[in-house]
Amino acid sequence: MNNIISLKNVSFRYGEDAPYVLDSVSADIADGEFVAVLGYNGSGKSTFAKLLNGILLPFDGDIFVDGMNTKDEGKLFDIRKTIGMVFQNPDNQIVATIVEEDVAFAPENLGLPQQEIESRVSNAIAAVGLEKHRFDAPYKLSGGQKQRVAIAGVLAMQPRCIVLDEPTAMLDPVGRQLVMNVIKKLNKERGITVVLITHFMEEAAQSDRIIVLSEGSLVMDDTPHKVFYNYDKMVQLGLDVPISTRLSLALRSRGIVFDTMPIIPEEFIRCLSDYTGRNEK
Repeated sequence: MNNIISLKNVSFRYGEDAPYVLDSVSADIADGEFVAVLGYNGSGKSTFAKLLNGILLPFDGDIFVDGMNTKDEGKLFDIRKTIGMVFQNPDNQIVATIVEEDVAFAPENLGLPQQEIESRVSNAIAAVGLEKHRFDAPYKLSGGQKQRVAIAGVLAMQPRCIVLDEPTAMLDPVGRQLVMNVIKKLNKERGITVVLITHFMEEAAQSDRIIVLSEGSLVMDDTPHKVFYNYDKMVQLGLDVPISTRLSLALRSRGIVFDTMPIIPEEFIRCLSDYTGRNEK
């Protein structure tokens, strides 16, 4: 599988005399992969996100997007068409008074033919499940719906990768789940690479891979099961594990040991059912 993003010994700081926010970080993200990035506040997560499409440029090292170096000013337009960004507050990305017009904003600025714009807008709105709100004013929508409008606006540019910087941080549990459903659908059904910056362990558990940052360094990079299985290290890093994992660890301390360590509710229910079934025989 080809890498769509490659970080090579990337360091960044906000000024010559400032401390490094990221220090010698190297990582590859494959085309079509769903990667979650975890870290406590101040670990460098948002800086990491902004470096990926050239909003920020490395102080040292290089970032390649589909082979293009983000330091090459002549490639920034193509890089930002390849990687779309969705931020924490959707109000900062919504620019129009009607949902349809907002989603059309980016492709219109690309100078695309009107028929192509209309097609992209319809597809993007359908992809995030907002057909019924196509002609609504964004300010009338819920936080989760607004965030899906922001995602649709990025989708209309047809990026190969979407970087989402804590997109559910301002949402209630229902809104978070709806946005996560959209993110997973785009990744699994459309093959769009997803980089999700999050502080919700349950969201990270749904990814293919987790990168953990601490004090600007990449300290863990593995599958969700392997990352969350290392509970003691997560605690040392100031992080948590999903509630399904915590429940399993609590049961283990009472002698109830599952064959595997669940990280999502469906796995926990299955493990508990299997354990109960074995012990009833």
